[in-house]
Amino acid sequence: MAQPTQNWAVRKPAVASNRGVVAAQNGVAAAIGAAALAAGGSAVDAVVATAFALAVREPWNSGLGGIGFMVVHPPGAARAEIVDFGPIAPGGLDPAAYPLTGDMRTELFTWPRVADDRNMHGPMSFAIPSAVRGYALAVERFGRLPWRDLVAPAAALARGGLPVDWYVTLKTATAALDLRRYDESRRVWLPDDLPPCCPPTGEPPSLGLGRLAETLTRLAECGAVDFYEGEIARAIVDDVRAGGGFLSAADLAGCRARILPSLDIPYRGYFFEAARGLTAAPTLADVLDRLAGKSFANAPDAGYFEAVIDALQQAYAARLEGLGAGEPGADGCTTHITAIDRAGGIAALTTTLLSSFGSRYVLPQTGILMNNGVMWFDPRPGRPNSIAPAKRALTNMCPLVVARDGRARFGAGASGGRRILGAVLQLASFVVDFGMTPEEAAHQPRIDVSGETGFAIDRRLPDPVRERLAARPGAAIVEHTVWPQRFACPNLVLRGGDGLNYGIADLMSPWSAAVAEPGATA
Repeated sequence: MAQPTQNWAVRKPAVASNRGVVAAQNGVAAAIGAAALAAGGSAVDAVVATAFALAVREPWNSGLGGIGFMVVHPPGAARAEIVDFGPIAPGGLDPAAYPLTGDMRTELFTWPRVADDRNMHGPMSFAIPSAVRGYALAVERFGRLPWRDLVAPAAALARGGLPVDWYVTLKTATAALDLRRYDESRRVWLPDDLPPCCPPTGEPPSLGLGRLAETLTRLAECGAVDFYEGEIARAIVDDVRAGGGFLSAADLAGCRARILPSLDIPYRGYFFEAARGLTAAPTLADVLDRLAGKSFANAPDAGYFEAVIDALQQAYAARLEGLGAGEPGADGCTTHITAIDRAGGIAALTTTLLSSFGSRYVLPQTGILMNNGVMWFDPRPGRPNSIAPAKRALTNMCPLVVARDGRARFGAGASGGRRILGAVLQLASFVVDFGMTPEEAAHQPRIDVSGETGFAIDRRLPDPVRERLAARPGAAIVEHTVWPQRFACPNLVLRGGDGLNYGIADLMSPWSAAVAEPGATA
């Protein structure tokens, strides 16, 4: 067995509050969401305010150029609803513009390689950016605060720039090869043609994010319609046209989010309320059905994890049948936010640019970092998931609210590509099957099953569990580290039986935090 390269025990603090809680992958952004709760906002207001802030403080994972799904269970409602703003290809996309080279690529997806990797980065990789439309619909349906109050804090953050610490350097360096291909991306992210660095002493410098602050300021004042039909839309289309992309004014004007009923999956007296459609939710339903008849011990043991491995591998085999090859691993290229308000309403939002830094293309006139959603599609023609105009893509996102007796009990979700499903499943199972608190669930070591073969074992699992699992075919014992990322990054909020709200963020994400609404007491 290889010697561990890191020798420490990492913990994250949980929060308990008699008011609302927000959990996110960046504590500054989570605090903005918590402030929205303190201003009288709903859980939806909180996740939207946090999402806009993450466009500034975690910009490689999500932002104005992204897409996503939100599960909302309002206080007093009998069931959840879904805000679907998932990826759709531009209407004028030409599949013939993505010729195959005969090689293979294994970044996120094991697809045949496309000439110039134009499905992976650059203007021809853009899906329609629907995040702003989705947030607007969610606020219209479930929000209590004015739109401006949800966007303006992010604009203020953007004016101050992104503080450069070691994590900014790490994330930028991993994408530098492609960021340097595009003038505005290179100017913003690679000052002096090198990744930005924090000096060993003193305060971290700030990295300007192009014209993102101006765009957020206008978006706050003019509303979401400006992004799709106004000055922001015109600037987006001009930049895409100049870069040779397919995204058009008609694509933006026609972009719509939609409200759908949740997919309600029964499990041991609870209902797992998930985002139906082209997400991981149908596979989650398959896994829970396979686990429902199993009996487990009082704590996660080898038998429990073997049942999880079998269920996930069998469900993934069914999911991938007919879809061709899938991704072998997963970069930390998404973000997840979960919030609970003082009335017990829960919102779980997963949003993404797909790859880390998405298309690696910053639009010069707006500072928007665009998604590379075309990479969701199989570049081979004649497949169920082949590249095609105006087509919806299959994703791995799995935002979740778990309800019992008609009340939302907890919400969860994660970033991490195909690692999302296994992480969300186990986190929720730790609460339902073993009665763990959010803090206990977040710190319980997990396994990762991201496909129909092979799985990863967290080295921190107890020796008897680790040794029994390691004897199974395809087992790999790995460390749970910041980089390389072997596991997804989940977070969770929960309404306790004592009437308090609890929250916990992913322990290995350096910026992650659960933040209580200001003025709260435990």
